Amino acid sequence: MTVAEEAEKYGLHRVGARPSLVDYLKQTWNRRTFIYELAKARLQSQNERNRLGMVWVVLKPTFNALMYGFIFGILQGGKKGADYPVFVVIGVFLFEFFTTSMNGGAKSITGNAALVQSLAFPRLSLPVAQVTQNFLTLVPMLGVMFLYALLLGTSPKWTWFVIIPLVLLFSIFNMGIALICARITVHIRDFTNILPLIGRVLFYTSGVLFSVDRILSEFPWLVTAFDYHPLYQTLSIARSMIMDNGVPDPRAWLVVVIWSFATLAFGLVYFWKAEERYGREN
Repeated sequence: MTVAEEAEKYGLHRVGARPSLVDYLKQTWNRRTFIYELAKARLQSQNERNRLGMVWVVLKPTFNALMYGFIFGILQGGKKGADYPVFVVIGVFLFEFFTTSMNGGAKSITGNAALVQSLAFPRLSLPVAQVTQNFLTLVPMLGVMFLYALLLGTSPKWTWFVIIPLVLLFSIFNMGIALICARITVHIRDFTNILPLIGRVLFYTSGVLFSVDRILSEFPWLVTAFDYHPLYQTLSIARSMIMDNGVPDPRAWLVVVIWSFATLAFGLVYFWKAEERYGREN
């Protein structure tokens, strides 16, 4: 009888062996308090290092909205629309949540090498804590975003409450992206050098600063392609609910739902498959 067979006979398991996906998720759920406290502690620590503290949470996207809105507003001329300031604020504030989740998730394992190598716990906890931290940051940002919308002439509407399920779906999508990037970065450290470029490309191609229907009206096939763009559709739904008091195309919701859950499902399996390798790779 081999050692492996002997161990199996007495119910012994290899140290650090990857559990089943169901058990893995259960173990992560049992550490939900740790995940939340870690996210909250890191958020507080991050703000304590800055003189203005939490103010920077809203100052950064505000400055980005002012800068990009001014530059691209001039470049677009009459095509930008009368409600362009609100249009840009919504796009920049929500896209900030995506980029911080993608970049933070990519470093969630490699940036915690000592923790990963010294303690036994589901490594899924780290990227989940990162996205949770970003979600906690997003909450005050949303409040300021609505305040800016009011100051810029948008009237409050009952449809503003639709931002709640939309942000939840967006969080699910961002979680999947964070998990995918976390594993890629473990195997390819140089990926962190490429991420800023990827983020910038997505920023300029997701309709954050321009209306696809207005700018690309001469290319109907390209406008149609944006119907399947998850980031663009997320921003479109938010804008239609906040600015227009309209009901977005149900297909937009369907695209966001499918992308969100498909990305999370793939990200979970992809990340879980390499669970045994994270401590060794670091």
